Amino acid sequence: MTTDPPSKTPDPNDEFDRQNDAIIGRAFGWSMVVFLGIAVLGGAFWVATTFREQPTEAVIEKQIAAPEALVADLAVIPDVAFASIGDEVGLQTTHVSGARGEKLLPETMGGGVAFVDFDDDGDQDLLLVSGAWWPHDQGDESADTETSVWMNDGSGHFEPASPAWNIGQNMYATGVAAGDYDSDGRIDIYLAGLHKDRLYRNTGNGLEDVTQVAGLSALPPQWSTSPAFIDVDSDGDLDLFVPHYVQWSREKDLALGFTINGTDRAYGPPKQYEGTHPTLFENQGDGTFVDVSAQSGMKVFNSATGTAVGKSLAVAPVDIDRDGDMDLIVANDTTRNFLYRNDGSGVFTEEGVTAGLAYDPRGQATGAMGIDVAHYRNDTALGIGIGNFANEMTSFYVAESPDGWFTDEAVVEGIGGPTRSLLSFGLIMLDYDLDGRLDLFQTNGHLEEDIEEVQASQHYRQPGQLFWNAGSDQGASFKIVPSDSAGALAKPIVGRGAAHADIDADGDLDLIVTQPGLPPVLLRNDQELGHHWLRLDLRDPQSSNTRAIGAWVEVVSGGVTQRRQVMPTRSYLSQVELPLTFGLGDSEVVDSVVIDWPDGVSEVVEVDAVDRLYRIERAR
Repeated sequence: MTTDPPSKTPDPNDEFDRQNDAIIGRAFGWSMVVFLGIAVLGGAFWVATTFREQPTEAVIEKQIAAPEALVADLAVIPDVAFASIGDEVGLQTTHVSGARGEKLLPETMGGGVAFVDFDDDGDQDLLLVSGAWWPHDQGDESADTETSVWMNDGSGHFEPASPAWNIGQNMYATGVAAGDYDSDGRIDIYLAGLHKDRLYRNTGNGLEDVTQVAGLSALPPQWSTSPAFIDVDSDGDLDLFVPHYVQWSREKDLALGFTINGTDRAYGPPKQYEGTHPTLFENQGDGTFVDVSAQSGMKVFNSATGTAVGKSLAVAPVDIDRDGDMDLIVANDTTRNFLYRNDGSGVFTEEGVTAGLAYDPRGQATGAMGIDVAHYRNDTALGIGIGNFANEMTSFYVAESPDGWFTDEAVVEGIGGPTRSLLSFGLIMLDYDLDGRLDLFQTNGHLEEDIEEVQASQHYRQPGQLFWNAGSDQGASFKIVPSDSAGALAKPIVGRGAAHADIDADGDLDLIVTQPGLPPVLLRNDQELGHHWLRLDLRDPQSSNTRAIGAWVEVVSGGVTQRRQVMPTRSYLSQVELPLTFGLGDSEVVDSVVIDWPDGVSEVVEVDAVDRLYRIERAR
């Protein structure tokens, strides 16, 4: 569309204008003379300087000065160190990957972790997912393996639970979901695994295998990853979403004969395996589940080949469009990411491409691993972080409004560059310094122990990365915390699953990271910034969803509005604690707390003090 220029209105003072034009013209003429003189002098200077040797120091100075603007202001980033305390607090256990030299793909993926208050005594216990020795391997080291539970004494020290709490004996387990599926007030466990999953009911004295009773024992064998207990059909009880990775078998793996140096066998990429579909189980309200995957829109096919697209490693359940029902964002490895949009009845339409979440800015699928989603700016903008493979920066998709298009803003938000060279797995957002803004943590580690022999820039053990949220008024929201300020968090490890909880009841969030075939790393948050905080533990005993999974909480304090979702399913193969933590910075007063319960009813609750945990039961 073009527009004609507006007509000029005649000016009665044309003669005055012509006189002014003449004066301006003379001034312009003199300016040109001066300009030409400067140009001649400048040209002479260029000739004199260009054709003589330049000082080496000057060239180096320019190369160094260019990226200085990208370096964070170290005086601004809070000095918060994390201490590795696993041995100190009694957490002595080792993940079993089954690795003995055959280089089978599942050995690389590690296991998840969950912070769960199993005995409802107010502190967060631990469940550590373990793999197993391969059935075909009868070596001397082969022994019974199990996923173990560790009880917290309230001060952040852990002791092995009684045998009744340990689960998944000799099961090659991968991920875990935590939720009260049977509405008895106790947190139950769904243990995902390779070719076998298990449902465990919390009896109060241990975890009881109810897989067969719940109607889940006849499922076809698949490689399950990061399950989630969520209410997808808005009927009040918790349904079960189970993503799956690739169609894998030992025979297929060995036949493909992968190598990275041309001679020795190596772990193969998922591109060589066929994809899968996620499974959605509807809770019948009587302790049983029914597979409703087909009629719910879970199956996504490649239009050209007719094969399954999904190679799913993690899921972020969230009401992405604020229409009152639970949507699902799924991170897929080497194929496009999914957005399952819920119509309110538990029927989904996959819209990852149209929403802008499927690919990176180049239109390429990434090696997506862990995922988290949050209102990281304390406004309507929603951010979705996804950890990716080596030489692929972490994705950070942002939509400014609930009905907006997502764009990958990893670079402009300060996350892209520092994450490009690392191989990322667990990724979670948390307010580690309690300043009222959500920061970002991701764990890193390669698949191949000898990777640096063929890629000098890569290492098997890699440091975790912590990004401090400086606020959107500081340009890029996130600034990477230097390794010398992060303590043990920056020590190179083989990071996989990650979760957070306040294990020692001091108000700040501690971290745990799992490693394949190695002990977990428990990281105590030793911040001493004096910031205030508020922790909320929601209960709805009259509802089937007794722990209010999916509820949103809005806290206003010091002129800042924060929104958090009760959602333990985060990161990679893992579950964070159910209580919500709100950092308040220097504010000593909470102005308001509003809870949007999962059924859509809003409730205003009174908070009369800060620096404490409130257990809030829904008013009826």
